[in-house]
Amino acid sequence: MDRQPTLETERLILRPLTEDDREALYEVASDPAVWEQHPIHDRWRREVFDAFFDDALASGGALAVVDRRDDGILGSTRFDRYDPDEGGVVEIGWTFLAPRCWGKGINPEMKRAMLVHAFAHVALVEFRVGDTNYRSRNALEAIGAERTTRYELEKYQGKRVVHLVYEITRESFADGPLM
Repeated sequence: MDRQPTLETERLILRPLTEDDREALYEVASDPAVWEQHPIHDRWRREVFDAFFDDALASGGALAVVDRRDDGILGSTRFDRYDPDEGGVVEIGWTFLAPRCWGKGINPEMKRAMLVHAFAHVALVEFRVGDTNYRSRNALEAIGAERTTRYELEKYQGKRVVHLVYEITRESFADGPLM
């Protein structure tokens, strides 16, 4: 599976993230509102963002979300953990968008394109989201993702961080709200 495809929708181009995107993406990420419900709530800080951006580049699956009208950066997302065994599974996540995009259908449009691409190669897509990130949890449920009983524990700045695992199967996607 190509984890850095170029995908086009009516309003968006999703393309591989490059070093040249750093400053434009930081402009989006520097708004604390973007991270207010996220477990890593201080990604608006330059040094925290730079580490996040470097990790995104190294992941081999990061995508820039670009506005087709003006080629402006709206945010970022990625195809992450990929396992081709047993029908295949890939994680979609690490997504953030500029607040001006919220409530405008950008996230479902982007996720639909990513899911169509993913389900050409895998049977299952997973999403991990902070347990207190209700904005992202609601967005996942709106596109048909179902919360599983699985979760992951991490620590950030000495505090426990819980990530819930959501999923969409190829079959549930075909019958879901994005189709």
